[in-house]
Amino acid sequence: IGELREIQVANLEAAKLRAEVSATDDAPEERAAGRVTITDEPLTYRDRGEYSFFQDMYRSQVLSDPSAQQRIARHQSEMELEHRADGTSSNWAGLVVPQYAVDLAVAKAQAGRHYANTLRKIPLPESGLSVTVSRITTSSTAAAQSSENAAISETTIDDTTATATIATYAGAQDISRQALERGDRVDEMIYEDLALSYATKLDHDLIDGAGTSGTHTGTLRVSGIGSIDTDDASPTGYETWQKIIKGIGTVAGAKFLQPTHICMAPRRWSYLVGSLDSNNRPLLTPNTQLGTNVIGVGNAAGVEAVGNIAGIPVVVDGNMPVDLGAGSNEDAILIYRADDVLLWENGGGAPMLARYDSVGSANLTIKIIAFGYSAFMVRDPNSVCALTGTLYSATL
Repeated sequence: IGELREIQVANLEAAKLRAEVSATDDAPEERAAGRVTITDEPLTYRDRGEYSFFQDMYRSQVLSDPSAQQRIARHQSEMELEHRADGTSSNWAGLVVPQYAVDLAVAKAQAGRHYANTLRKIPLPESGLSVTVSRITTSSTAAAQSSENAAISETTIDDTTATATIATYAGAQDISRQALERGDRVDEMIYEDLALSYATKLDHDLIDGAGTSGTHTGTLRVSGIGSIDTDDASPTGYETWQKIIKGIGTVAGAKFLQPTHICMAPRRWSYLVGSLDSNNRPLLTPNTQLGTNVIGVGNAAGVEAVGNIAGIPVVVDGNMPVDLGAGSNEDAILIYRADDVLLWENGGGAPMLARYDSVGSANLTIKIIAFGYSAFMVRDPNSVCALTGTLYSATL
């Protein structure tokens, strides 16, 4: 501010000098004079302001939003002026206040929808409560013609239908009007939490849903998928790798195409990354350290696309159950070809959000709801293989 005032004073003196010169000039020439005006403009990011700093950081860095990038740049300029050093905090005991930190509120950790994000996405039909897909059960045949003009092979093609029911997943929160209107960004945090809960529950059911009470039948429970059940009282990482390779071969042998993904629980991936062979060499190495004896590459941390095993991308999903088996301590591994695991959704999988002010109006209560419709189907069970058994109870 002091620098701006100095510039303003200099402009005024220059204008005065120009006026004196113009008074003696026979042919006065008008010139534009640049001026600096000091105003009281509100900060870009402020308590109850129009914009959120953290939202703009996300939009500028992830979405490359030019408007958000401009606001971030303006904020940096404002901070250079607003927080210019002028003494110490002890000089301004009544003016140095704590920074507002509502945007730093910590959301509850939830698993999200990493498995669901790998599946084949299809927009839901505009109407109806089910989706039907045809599945060929008897295919055409071909054979060598025994002789000229002899009958050729002919088999009538036949199909059956598979139907997926459209399910509704939803969650709600009752919140007081006072909290919404007198609080700061309370509705945003509620929406974010509801959307994450919605994604987590949907993803869980796509993996291991019971198929009852309106839920999807999870992939692990679909009839006809490949299954490799291995019980071992002394499991090893190397044996786990062998069964994964067997599962890859099971899908390839039944579908005549390679699987595209491997999905497992976080603890199973960590177990594989931490496993050693008989010479204490790692079975899996970081992406930057390829070895001659490794079964795959990848990092210990992460969730989506953490690495690969035998060239197949690995996805880690916290919704993979870890309480399977008689001892309720086993997890499972899914090996699948994503093109045959179908998920119908609208809006890219984001739930719809609704706010109802009149439901609890007598108590000044507002209901906030997140909901979405989805249909799910493994259209060809040959494209999936599930690995289960006590082999998958071992942990580091």
